[in-house]
Amino acid sequence: MGKTKRDITYHNKDVLSKILSDNFKDKSLQVYGINIPKICQILPTNLPEIQVNEMRIDNLFLLEDGSVAIIDYESTLKWENNLKYLNYIVRILGRYKKEPLRKIRMIVIYTADVETAPEEFSAGCITLRLEQAFLSQIESESTRKELAGKLEKEIPLSDDELMKLIVLPLTYKGAKQKKWAVKEAVRMAGQILDTEKKMFVLSGILIFADKIIDATTAKYIKEAIRMTQVAELLLEEGRKEGREEGIRGTVSVLKGLKVPIETILQKIQEEYDLSPETAQKYL
Repeated sequence: MGKTKRDITYHNKDVLSKILSDNFKDKSLQVYGINIPKICQILPTNLPEIQVNEMRIDNLFLLEDGSVAIIDYESTLKWENNLKYLNYIVRILGRYKKEPLRKIRMIVIYTADVETAPEEFSAGCITLRLEQAFLSQIESESTRKELAGKLEKEIPLSDDELMKLIVLPLTYKGAKQKKWAVKEAVRMAGQILDTEKKMFVLSGILIFADKIIDATTAKYIKEAIRMTQVAELLLEEGRKEGREEGIRGTVSVLKGLKVPIETILQKIQEEYDLSPETAQKYL
């Protein structure tokens, strides 16, 4: 996939992929209609080639059964895609040639714009078998309303529901509807109370929808991610300030009661889990 104005820069994609890798572990793709073992690790997606620059795939996962899953997202059905998939497979075999041969799964997830596609591509001496998922099978509006209802009531979403929210924009047909759905999914993700899960969903939306969103929409999502990170930093700073005030308040009260310094030190060390050196600074 060549870099265009729509693509996330490789550096930013690596940062977001790190967030995804921390959260994709033990997740299942069955919610998309793909019956494979759970994900246990995200593998590097830059596949070097000797004579050309490099090729990046959408996602590369190590599954619990030891197999490797290549996942690509497509909004159109093109014959040339099969050549791209074969290229992926050859390069993965090249990268891991010193390791025992792994089973490779080529998984294609189609947006709602594609409803059927051939499962095999044959060139006589070689046959490529695809595992496919069609997001057109997910009821966009009923799914959106169900997820929105839970979020409004502050009901935590399950892993499957988080996965559905990530691909929700891709379940709509047409560029205009997808663009609206991306912003709606980001709005809904903003209602997730757990910051780690919120970042997982926002990062997933940005990476998964990379091919079908414009630069303006991508910027909108990245701003939501940035604001989430800033809010968490402010919250952490607030926790730190509250802790500082609590320690100083405890020391002040104990000093007022004429409690021995040694006892105050021991008290704040135990109550606030401080080292003797740190505790000494509050006296």
